[in-house]
Amino acid sequence: MKSAVLENNRFTIKELPKPILDEYGEGAIIKVEGCGLCGSDIVKLQQKLVPDGSVLGHEVVGEIVEINSNTPFSIGDRVVLGHHVPCYYCQYCLGGSYSMCRHFKSTNIIPGGFSEYIYVSEEHLNNTVFNANLSLTPIEASFTEPLACCIRAVKRARMFDNSKNLIIGLGSIGILMGETVKAFGHEVFGCDLIQDRVNLSLKLGFNNSFLIKNEEEILKEMKKTAPLGFDTIFLTAGASSSIDFAVKAARDGAKIVVFSSIKNDNGFKNNDIYYRELTVMSSYSSSPVDLEDAISLLEEGRVRVDGLSTVYSLENINEALSDTISNKIMKAYIKI
Repeated sequence: MKSAVLENNRFTIKELPKPILDEYGEGAIIKVEGCGLCGSDIVKLQQKLVPDGSVLGHEVVGEIVEINSNTPFSIGDRVVLGHHVPCYYCQYCLGGSYSMCRHFKSTNIIPGGFSEYIYVSEEHLNNTVFNANLSLTPIEASFTEPLACCIRAVKRARMFDNSKNLIIGLGSIGILMGETVKAFGHEVFGCDLIQDRVNLSLKLGFNNSFLIKNEEEILKEMKKTAPLGFDTIFLTAGASSSIDFAVKAARDGAKIVVFSSIKNDNGFKNNDIYYRELTVMSSYSSSPVDLEDAISLLEEGRVRVDGLSTVYSLENINEALSDTISNKIMKAYIKI
């Protein structure tokens, strides 16, 4: 089968052995229809966080073609999935930190979503694989996993009624985060350096969004919306400059939710947090219940993803990679 294999910070299309269900016992083989290119895939590649020979991709939509399972799934089912499974009984899981669970971190699909076929375990089928409603297009269904991550972040933020909330960075994740905040009944505002992304956020229901040209001027403009500053701020831009901007845009006592990886060691200043009683927290990945919630929001049309993705073939995945990094496109969907 064809797979996109990491080699020297690029993808190389290679023929790999198709997963054989009998070698694993229970579980299923999924024929991948398509897979979204996640920002975390790009970070792993650029920062060499995974070894050469790895196959990335986890925003999968596909069809079950082989199965040996006690679950209700059957051959022909169109499914979406989460790639990690929590154990539910460790200290992390019992405290709600499912993505910190050591079992969660050790489980994965085999080999990865940028392949023609993958294997998912019985454990995945029981917890993180879901039927994808045929009313959703393959591209729409592929947003289940990233949307679930946003849902978990919004839940963890515990926003209060009538709060004003800011998304810093309106890439695909920033847009999804804002739509999730809106779907949970809260006001949402956004800001970005790119006008087209500001326009798209408004089209998708943000209360308002700001184009950042001059930081001080934008902060003054934001004061008209939130005179004391914003109640909750989601950092979805992987730029170190967004840290200081978030602190300036926050009201005293606000929450700042970190939802992006920043390459260097820049961080928040202790006295900014202490004297202003800021809460800096993070949210990483999703849990099975968030995946289920994500499918519901997509099926109900409460989160829309039209206009976010550009389609590339597996053979053109390096073009998708470079176009995403250069901001030529917002998000790539790799059609397998």
